[in-house]
Amino acid sequence: MEHVLLGVAAANTGFMAAWLTIAALDNVCHPFLNEKYAAQVMDMERMREEYPEAYEHVANRRLANSNAQKWFYWFIVFWELLAMATLWVGVLALVLAMFSLISPQTALTVALMGATLFISIWAGFLVAGNYFCYWFGHEGGQNTHFHMLHWGLGSILVIVAMIAIFTQS
Repeated sequence: MEHVLLGVAAANTGFMAAWLTIAALDNVCHPFLNEKYAAQVMDMERMREEYPEAYEHVANRRLANSNAQKWFYWFIVFWELLAMATLWVGVLALVLAMFSLISPQTALTVALMGATLFISIWAGFLVAGNYFCYWFGHEGGQNTHFHMLHWGLGSILVIVAMIAIFTQS
């Protein structure tokens, strides 16, 4: 049973790692795919253009400095790469634990760290997006961030449950 649980954790962590690998590498290799939209959110461009009455009340939040926007974009990409690497290390650790080469608790702890970094990306987008009122024109992004946050939180619950099971064994 322990091998099955570790396999499930490895697969789940691997799916998150694979998803984030594609996203992070796209952001590195093709920054124009997301950098423009991140800048639009920070500049509050769509809100300013489409909802000027609402924009008036929160215009002071606008970040129009393109250098600052680029810095924040590349910080996010760095964070994605850190989370991606930690998730892949977690997958490797879980596979090693399946073969009793490291302890299950150690492997699950690394996977938990990766999943926490994963959800921190989406929680960060939700908090920053709320600050920049991104539901005005970027609803699809907000919806995606909620889904990704839920995926990560569900994964954390599974990993924590497994830590409890392996700690009792």
